[in-house]
Amino acid sequence: MTAVDLRAEEIFQSWLSTFSTAFESQDAEGVAGLFAEDGFWKDLLAFTWDYPTVEGRGSIKSALSASLNEFKPRSVRLAKSRTGARFVKRAGRDLIEAYFDFDTVFGCCTGFVRLQYTPDAADLPKVWILLTTLQQLYGYEERIGERRPTGDEYARNQTRANWSDGRRASLNYDDRDPEVIIIGGGHAGLALAARFKAMNVDALIIEKASRIGDVWRERYHSLTLHNQVFANHLPYMPFPETWPVWLPKDKLADWLESYASALEINLWLRMEVTEARFDDVAETWDVVIRDADGARRTLRCRHLVAAMGISGSIPNVPELPGQGDYRGVVQHSSQFTSGSNFAGKRAIVVGTGNSGHDVAQDLHLNGAEVALLQRGPSCVVSLEPTATKIYSIYSQGLPVEDVDLQTAAVPFAVLEDTYKRLTKKGQVLDATLVEGLNAAGFQTFQGSDDTGFHMMYLRGEGGYYIDVGCSGLIANGAIKTINYDAIDRFVESGLRLQDGTVWPADLVVLATGFKNMQENISRILGAEVGARIGKVWGFDQHHMMRNMWTQTAQKGFWVMGGGLIDSRLFSRFLALQIAAALAGKLPARNVSAPPGDNAADGAFHG
Repeated sequence: MTAVDLRAEEIFQSWLSTFSTAFESQDAEGVAGLFAEDGFWKDLLAFTWDYPTVEGRGSIKSALSASLNEFKPRSVRLAKSRTGARFVKRAGRDLIEAYFDFDTVFGCCTGFVRLQYTPDAADLPKVWILLTTLQQLYGYEERIGERRPTGDEYARNQTRANWSDGRRASLNYDDRDPEVIIIGGGHAGLALAARFKAMNVDALIIEKASRIGDVWRERYHSLTLHNQVFANHLPYMPFPETWPVWLPKDKLADWLESYASALEINLWLRMEVTEARFDDVAETWDVVIRDADGARRTLRCRHLVAAMGISGSIPNVPELPGQGDYRGVVQHSSQFTSGSNFAGKRAIVVGTGNSGHDVAQDLHLNGAEVALLQRGPSCVVSLEPTATKIYSIYSQGLPVEDVDLQTAAVPFAVLEDTYKRLTKKGQVLDATLVEGLNAAGFQTFQGSDDTGFHMMYLRGEGGYYIDVGCSGLIANGAIKTINYDAIDRFVESGLRLQDGTVWPADLVVLATGFKNMQENISRILGAEVGARIGKVWGFDQHHMMRNMWTQTAQKGFWVMGGGLIDSRLFSRFLALQIAAALAGKLPARNVSAPPGDNAADGAFHG
């Protein structure tokens, strides 16, 4: 450690000593007094079994008063397995960042704190942001490190069955039902199943594809992840250090298949959940599963999890004016695989989000004549340097799970301000890019409140694009732009504009997104249950993702989703809640689908 690190550690330990005294004595006023007046406390299950953010010293005191006596924190200590205390600057503030561990009556916890630092101040630094998180639940501790399985039953010949025999028996479920059934074997479902496996919770994934990873493998030919490899590791098995910064879809797909095998995740392929009924008396689900040949089997479980992405898997297919008269090929972007069959053809891509741009670029590279049909302005940023700034904290060499806590700690008000500042910087960096698009007739904006593309993602909105080359093609006229206001209707040979000219087209690709996951849920659980649960994703009234990683309005039903980062972080917290429910320790959460729900509904944006 450098002298600077040692100084940060010294200041933090002094603060931690005072904090632990108040914390362990359940002195809410004393703990709150360590916060700045505008400080934040954010909790992930450690004291609330929920994800609240509390702002202001007075409110923090009230919230702590309601929790400390029930959860009884003790054994506050340095987090020796975490990154040490260090000086940083965040959002224009000089801070000390540090981690500490503690225990409660329910399990082992980790805290992350950002202390406001003034070099010549005589008093202890005040807390700007405190995050408290439940990491391990007593009785369900992860079997890793010193708790990893020994394998003695095989190594010492204590059973007639070998490991392979045991895996087959575990997978078949001939003599038992799973405790948890997960619908969907993409990265989100796999991350959650891996957590359950480590916690010794019996979970089964039901996946309709023929192979794990097909959800990526079957997407369009050119797809590559738009965030860097450093941010995208899955639990327990980080990507190899030899891997490229930008992951191609098929490389990720193969990794997911290897991941499921290596971590011994129980999953059934070429199966589909067609129906699920909840027994209110037994508090169990009867889940009807159909295989590819039509044979059915019913399993019973305590908890059912939908892990079908953010927006679900049902394409949003708008009815465009005159579309029924058009005689060319029409397909949704989920059906598009490659432009190789359209060399020399003419194509119109409807929608100007990431998928629309990528499809258009793929078609162009394969020799098609392409136009983008744009309904409204799109938020366009460069991949580098602008988009990478959102995830740059992951490329600084810190352990990924430490960085996860740093990002999870950010309250919405701070996140909103941060995104506005990053968006302003991005506008300067991308000025030439945007000017070229505008000159070509392509409309741009920075989101409805100038918070940029990533806030649009969090809100469940479409209409943003991280440029990997298509913007230059639009600016130089290689890919044309058609404004939606200029069209009349589709006709037999293509798209007729209001001036009477016809834009010929052999292919129309609808890059118009997907319906909200609520639609998938309604098809399986019934419309009544789907309506009770409500929309999925987008901010709820507490600025958390709506109905995601938490108890829903349907008992025993949960939703798991998000990108690779979200899945790695929140798979832990969702698994902990379900484990606590299995143990009878999870209190019921007062949830309902709020009226006027404004989560994204798969509407055609861009």
